[in-house]
Amino acid sequence: MHSSAAGSAHTEATSSPARAAAEGERPLTAGLTSGASEVSLIPVLDDNYVFVLHGGSSGSSGSSGSRSRGGGGSDSSDGAPGQAVVVDPALAEPVIAWLEQRHLEPIAVLHTHHHHDHIGGTPELLQRWPQLQVIAAAADRQRIPFQTQGVGDGDRLNLLGRPIEVLAMPGHTRAHVAFYLPPGDGPLDHPSDGELFCGDTLFAGGCGRLLEGTPEQLWQSLQRLAALPAATRVWCSHEYTEANLRWAHHLHPDDQAINDRFRQVLSERAAERPTIPTTIGEELLSNLFLRSRDVEEFTRYRHSKDHWRG
Repeated sequence: MHSSAAGSAHTEATSSPARAAAEGERPLTAGLTSGASEVSLIPVLDDNYVFVLHGGSSGSSGSSGSRSRGGGGSDSSDGAPGQAVVVDPALAEPVIAWLEQRHLEPIAVLHTHHHHDHIGGTPELLQRWPQLQVIAAAADRQRIPFQTQGVGDGDRLNLLGRPIEVLAMPGHTRAHVAFYLPPGDGPLDHPSDGELFCGDTLFAGGCGRLLEGTPEQLWQSLQRLAALPAATRVWCSHEYTEANLRWAHHLHPDDQAINDRFRQVLSERAAERPTIPTTIGEELLSNLFLRSRDVEEFTRYRHSKDHWRG
């Protein structure tokens, strides 16, 4: 793949000064790599994915159980470790092994929400890398107590040379957030599509269950995501695609977009390939929740999926 030039610029989240002062946040001040453009996934537990944003590595690249935007990493000329950002680490051990094999050093962890299968590995990652920054919703500080940087809707970060926008996504949980990387210039002058780390708000072919929010809140959260550019790649945290599309096919057996995607997903899963990432454009075509015309239709679909046992 490409090599990333090391940068010496510091980065800080541009958040509310009053909130930052009140919460004693410490800024992100690690020396960062510019132009990170790869996302890899690490399957863990039964159906979770941990995501790693990075700009190349000095070790081996590619492995069974990882999918990157590009073909692989490139060797660093000086053998120094590259840098990475980890998203929703359910477990630490496979993440540590994956990073060390590629000589990548994490500088930050992003958390979309407080559930254990999204934050369970962070304490051990902090033992391995004590200077690691942990970025999560300030409103969930009590449930994610090891966070070092509290963020909220509209805050902006800059990590690995990429701007990151924080989007409030209430519905699945009350303080759920998503992290959106707008399109930008990639390595070797190749434009990079936007990236969305949406946790359990939007799934491929589905959406998160309503655990703490209302249908109106989750509907509005999904509408915000639907308005992102169609090419945005969606990195959702669970491999639920086959079950979601099986349900959608059961409801709409003659829907061409759903049928075509269902066949494709069955083929991918039979080959033990991940169906993630998807795109906003794909979800607008074949995801019944994003296709819902109003909150009432959305609520009917959510009730149907909650009680479906197919």
